[in-house]
Amino acid sequence: MKAYLKRYIRNFDFPLFFVYLALCLFGLVMIYSASMVWAVNRYGFDADHFYKRQLINVCVALPALAVGAFIPFKHYKRKGFMAMMLFVTFGLLLAVHFIGFGDEAGARSWINLGPINLQPSEVAKIAFILYFSGFFAKKLQQNTIDDLNNSVFPPVILLAVAVLSIMMETDIGATMILLVTAVSVMAASGMRPKTFFKFSGLAIAAAFLFVLVAVVSGKQLLTEGRLARLSTFMDPFEDPLGSGFQIINGYLAIGAGGLKGLGLGQSVQKMGYLPEPQTDFIMAIISEELGLLGVLIVVGGLGFIVMRAISIALKTSNPQARMIAAGIGSLIGFQTFVNLGGMTGLMPLTGVPLPFISYGGTSLILLSFCIGILLNVSMFVKTESKQ
Repeated sequence: MKAYLKRYIRNFDFPLFFVYLALCLFGLVMIYSASMVWAVNRYGFDADHFYKRQLINVCVALPALAVGAFIPFKHYKRKGFMAMMLFVTFGLLLAVHFIGFGDEAGARSWINLGPINLQPSEVAKIAFILYFSGFFAKKLQQNTIDDLNNSVFPPVILLAVAVLSIMMETDIGATMILLVTAVSVMAASGMRPKTFFKFSGLAIAAAFLFVLVAVVSGKQLLTEGRLARLSTFMDPFEDPLGSGFQIINGYLAIGAGGLKGLGLGQSVQKMGYLPEPQTDFIMAIISEELGLLGVLIVVGGLGFIVMRAISIALKTSNPQARMIAAGIGSLIGFQTFVNLGGMTGLMPLTGVPLPFISYGGTSLILLSFCIGILLNVSMFVKTESKQ
């Protein structure tokens, strides 16, 4: 045991861990700064209410990271684990339609479990990274990864069902992230390009078929909330006091920050102008208070994690390790892109949190678990390179 711990510490990826920890701590500081006025004026809470809640989330996230780091990633390839993981994921996705809650736009994307608000779509993102990597690693080992019937159709069907379920929750952002992450794992699987493109075509066709069935059955996919977000994306100034209010005030925050920012705690937009500034628009407050420097700290930290994941994927000869690293890197990278894209108007708003920075327990805890898995894969790659 002592020898194992020495080897574990010797191969531990300290740069990855410390960048992750720095982002979490930086997020805590900015959540306190961004939410203090909103907590008092909007909800009647103490000024540090959201800070304390996020501090608890961080305290739960660190053990989640430890679990991911200490469990050898090869265990995720076992049939029993994959079956249990899919059962829990689809059980949660189904449950949200019956006991789910949501925001004013009508999205039913989370389950209230007392002190915890669980988002099944966040669980699905990680579950499909682990399921796809384990499934395709086995097929690659059996030399049947290019077999459409045995290796392509099963994951396509499961992915399409999950996509439909999340779309029914009106969670477009999570749907896009899940699809991109799944395709990234596929791209790193080692299958022939011809098979990959067939998979992509089948996945798109299956998702379209499920959406068509939903529309025919009377399920309204284009809700008023979605239509409002689309119109806001086209012209946020068309309804500046309604659907465009948040993004316009986000622009004002970004513009006011400039290069150096107004100073920590000195944001004007958080004084009630920018709704829920501690959530998916927290980067606007960072930009206003800390300027371009604060933005570069966050983007640089997240970019380091993504590039580290890609580097790990490229260095290993183990297909499962490669797919896990590629999937986690694409998950964090694309989620960051969707968050910043919505805030800057490059794409419609989706309510996707900024990884490790935005307020929210489910995303932080599950992404921390992902970082733990990535640390485990990184240690395996270091050990592999020394043999």
